[in-house]
Amino acid sequence: MTWINTISYEASKSKLRKLYDRVKGPDNNVDNIMLSHSLRPHSMEGHMAMYKYCLHHTGNTLPKWYLECIGVYVSSLNGCEYCVEHHFQGMRRLVADDARSDALRRTIEADAVETAPLDTRQIAGMIYARKLTVEPAAMVEADVATLRAAGLEDGEILEINQVTAYFCYANRTVLGLGVNTDGDIIGLSPNNSDDPEDWGHR
Repeated sequence: MTWINTISYEASKSKLRKLYDRVKGPDNNVDNIMLSHSLRPHSMEGHMAMYKYCLHHTGNTLPKWYLECIGVYVSSLNGCEYCVEHHFQGMRRLVADDARSDALRRTIEADAVETAPLDTRQIAGMIYARKLTVEPAAMVEADVATLRAAGLEDGEILEINQVTAYFCYANRTVLGLGVNTDGDIIGLSPNNSDDPEDWGHR
């Protein structure tokens, strides 16, 4: 599951058990990315708070499927198959159109998001996410101006920025610790956006 030791749900206790109970899916399943934090539960808590607030919060105005799409793209750019597989399934469920989801994945894998079945605003956000992922030091104020010109408001730009930054963090957690999908239930997510404290995966 990972290159470092982890503590299983069954062996967990105290604060770790409480956190597992918050993030677990069916049959006490805990995603391996969360298990990778088990030796330092406080970092799991921080990770989940960031994830929930960036992707699954009612304060966001961009569609959740689009935020997941950005996550799939960033993960693909970073070579993180773990996050691509998990979040593509989440995006696919939210899009509820398999043909469109598959077309999005093809453009992501080809790094050709300019041709993706997205509107102009959404394509601009994907281009911004690509540059921020692969050339972060090259970002300039004009990159934000381009998003505004495409019709994105500053709060929406912040959402795209934070989702991109979160996935770079998650990808490096996975890649740096050798996290794989063995035993995971692919595509679960904390879908209760109305309650920021509900981290349960369904």
